[in-house]
Amino acid sequence: MNLYTNISSNIRKTWLLMSIFLILIVGVGYWLSYTYDSPGILVVAVIFSISTSLISYWYSDKIILGLNKAQEIKKSDNPELYRLVENLCITAGLPTPKIFILNEDAPNAFATGRNPQHAVIAVTRGLLEKMDKAELEGVIAHELSHIGNRDMLLQTVVVILVGVLTMACNLFFRLSFYGGNRRNSSSDREGSQATAIFFVLGLIAVILAPILAKLLSLAISRKREFLADSSGAMLTRYPEGLASALEKIAVDSTPLTVANPAMAHLYISSPFQSQQKIGWLAKLFMTHPPMEERIRILRQMNT
Repeated sequence: MNLYTNISSNIRKTWLLMSIFLILIVGVGYWLSYTYDSPGILVVAVIFSISTSLISYWYSDKIILGLNKAQEIKKSDNPELYRLVENLCITAGLPTPKIFILNEDAPNAFATGRNPQHAVIAVTRGLLEKMDKAELEGVIAHELSHIGNRDMLLQTVVVILVGVLTMACNLFFRLSFYGGNRRNSSSDREGSQATAIFFVLGLIAVILAPILAKLLSLAISRKREFLADSSGAMLTRYPEGLASALEKIAVDSTPLTVANPAMAHLYISSPFQSQQKIGWLAKLFMTHPPMEERIRILRQMNT
């Protein structure tokens, strides 16, 4: 395996998952529109989900930084860190993001912002203290890769898709509970077996769709972590730096006191990794790939 094949593989897998996501939404939307003879159900869900998600996307950096109690620093506060970020940005062809520090002992980092021109990188004090230069460079390169790969935009699209599906399914159950105007033609009343089967299969799909949507969104998040690992390693041309950093983060049990489950996917490593059990079912609900797998893949790469 090399960096280029790993990057291509993760991009393909991401778009495959997105395609499955879209097919799921179209299928559920078609079934709901057919069952209630009203395309308006999906339109309402789409408008609501897009509106709330775009507002969140536009102000996501301020919300996330505030919740994490991050403090912006200037170049004079930490010239070495700034030079490291600036040099990597020049190599990556990205504008230099604002840099924030979290006053936390746990080694971790995240990137946010709606586009490269409004990007932010935040690192914990623990990361700066516990990593050597090559390891810190690997972590920063990983976060810059999230920015360069437009992962914030992709994550917003995924949130919108999950929202559309969840809203549509909730509307279905509300309409069912209050006796909505479900399609009920004379041929249906006469016991059309095909229609009955169609309705039952659709009902099962509507019940399972939100769960499947969540699993797909988590799978996409994990693939983007693999992609950021590979892209970051290509940026530094030194996969071992990031692998070593992840190894240190994995064995560090210091809690991240500002950790929030809703933002766990943003960090380079889940703040709740020590609480997660690594079984096949647990893996489906993880925001990040298992750390051992990430480290193994990085160390298999050659530049």
